[in-house]
Amino acid sequence: MHQATRSIGGIDRERVDAWLAEHVAHAVPPFSYRLIAGGRSNLTYQVADAGGRRFVLRRPPRGNVLDSAHDVGREHRIISALQSTRVPVATALAVCDDAAVNGAPFYVMAFVDGAVLRSESDAERSFDEAGRAAAGRSLVDVLAELHGLDPDAVGLGTLGRREGYAERTLRRWYAQFQSSKERDIPAIDEAHRLLAANVPEQHRTSIVHGDYRIDNCILGPDGSMRAVLDWELCTLGDPLADLGLLMVYWVEAGEDASEVLTGSATAASGFPGRAAIVERYAARSGADVSDLDFFVALGYWKLACVFEGIRARYGAGVMGDDFSVEDSARHVVSLAETALRLCEGLR
Repeated sequence: MHQATRSIGGIDRERVDAWLAEHVAHAVPPFSYRLIAGGRSNLTYQVADAGGRRFVLRRPPRGNVLDSAHDVGREHRIISALQSTRVPVATALAVCDDAAVNGAPFYVMAFVDGAVLRSESDAERSFDEAGRAAAGRSLVDVLAELHGLDPDAVGLGTLGRREGYAERTLRRWYAQFQSSKERDIPAIDEAHRLLAANVPEQHRTSIVHGDYRIDNCILGPDGSMRAVLDWELCTLGDPLADLGLLMVYWVEAGEDASEVLTGSATAASGFPGRAAIVERYAARSGADVSDLDFFVALGYWKLACVFEGIRARYGAGVMGDDFSVEDSARHVVSLAETALRLCEGLR
């Protein structure tokens, strides 16, 4: 049922309704809005028009945030550029750069129907073992496809600096951690020191998603990828960063999924293990994965910094769904300590 309130958690309905009617082809007002659960960064809403057509609106969190991490116009540019490639993305429909409309820029993309797997039960309910195996293969194959694109050929050659990806990551997220932290976390500081001292040579440059994991994807009924979501951290850099972070998120059967705060979908039987994921990626991409351990450690450290920033935003009340600040505080320390332990094993 259409909601009668003028605004709903980050949406000024009167102004946004008018903008959608003017800028999204065939959109019929009035519109209803629903905040999609699970977001820990930009706010994501499912929108339905009077004719039942659905699409998705993305906007930054409310309040003071890191501008470069929540540039929705940039995210719109990325998915627009990828429309003609073999990397599946939702169709970009419109972008609003005028913050006066809704308090911040936003963009609209087509709604993609399919399964988003946030938990082991989601995976078991949506797919049998063969389907889960297919989903694992599709996830790897799409990542290899993304990393095989020529950034210049798809219009993303100026998306970011090409070299020094690991160094930039360390500088950026350490600066954000320092600017948002409300407490000392020695493991973040020491892991940062060890990572900076052990940065491997960057052998390849590609489009890097920045947060590639199974619950940032929409899957069809056969397990194939229908769309990769959440491109806000996308840039140019070392593709092993995506694979390393995927290994952080990839939970195997019997493991504790709480450490990465993203659920345990891949713990369901049928999904390939980490070793099989890495082997398939290397075969499909032709990449040398010998430096992967560094990027796994970097992934844990980066997540510790990211989640500390999220914890601070929730504590300030600028995000849109329920969140346990206390639980997050413990998880950040756990992530940082895992990163430090892995760093101590680097050469």
